[in-house]
Amino acid sequence: MQKKTLFISLAIALTGAVVALFLHLPLPWLMGPLLLTAMCRYSGLNVQCPAWCRKAGQWCIGSSLGLYFMPSMLSIWQSAMGLIVVAIAFALLQNYLGSKMLVHFGGVGFKIAWFSSSVGGASEMSTLAERYGAEVDKVASAHRLRVLMVVVSIPFAFQYLGVQGHDASQFGKNSLFDAWGFLALLGLTVSTALFFQWRNWINPWVLGPLLAAAVLTLSGNHWSAIPQEIQNISQMFIGWSLGCKFGPDFFKRAPQFLWIVGVCNAVALLAAVLVALVLAWTWAGSVPTFLLGLAPGGITEMTITAKVLQLGVPIVTTVQVARMVCVLLITGPLCHLQAAHKETS
Repeated sequence: MQKKTLFISLAIALTGAVVALFLHLPLPWLMGPLLLTAMCRYSGLNVQCPAWCRKAGQWCIGSSLGLYFMPSMLSIWQSAMGLIVVAIAFALLQNYLGSKMLVHFGGVGFKIAWFSSSVGGASEMSTLAERYGAEVDKVASAHRLRVLMVVVSIPFAFQYLGVQGHDASQFGKNSLFDAWGFLALLGLTVSTALFFQWRNWINPWVLGPLLAAAVLTLSGNHWSAIPQEIQNISQMFIGWSLGCKFGPDFFKRAPQFLWIVGVCNAVALLAAVLVALVLAWTWAGSVPTFLLGLAPGGITEMTITAKVLQLGVPIVTTVQVARMVCVLLITGPLCHLQAAHKETS
């Protein structure tokens, strides 16, 4: 990537964040760069985001989430086990019904429909799709559209409804910054991310730092908080990288397919709201927290939303991580079983 292209792209992302702050948009450091970068890319401008920027953003998100995992959270995790089971069951049901809709109305085969409807990471689902012989481009496009719809709709809905939590007081997160402690935390979390990447494990730059920081915090050690300025920049990097995925031909590749994907996503979001309402009534919890745990968005984007709005960050993180791991482990075998059943029937 040329330095001029990088500078212009960074300027566009930063401008998006500034405009979003001025307009008082929800999650301005994420939403502004995402929307402005996507609009520029879709209009044909050569806006690009280096891969290391998304990794840096994911590192910060994973590390900051891990710092929420205080020893006092153990009892809350136990109560979240039921929500984890519901979230996994809801994801599998969404996967099954969504694939049926895409096969019947989207004009695609079963494997494309199945992996496009799975609530997992876009890169991981694309890898699985390639392994099982599905068309990777359509699967990746479906997941990009899903993440965009969820990331844009939920924060705006929460802002409109005035939703705001109180995680800082509820979970007692330590906010003290120490320069040497921060450097030590940086070394530990980056090393863990690199190890995860070397082992080719899922989502290494989120889950590696998250695990390292969580283990450190659970053991009663607090080396340092992460400055808010670094967290803002990390959100800008995430929004910038997401926006760059929407090129001028994005909606022209398979318009009917993407239209049905959008309908499926809208239905899934409405269903998640209904399930969150039922869970809040049954378990006397927070509807926004349940919704962020159930929402079919990316783990990075949903946990950013929970963190910025202080909405049950440890619970949302635990549920999203557990769901993602489970979905990635069983999506491929379930696809194989259904494909084999179709061949024999």
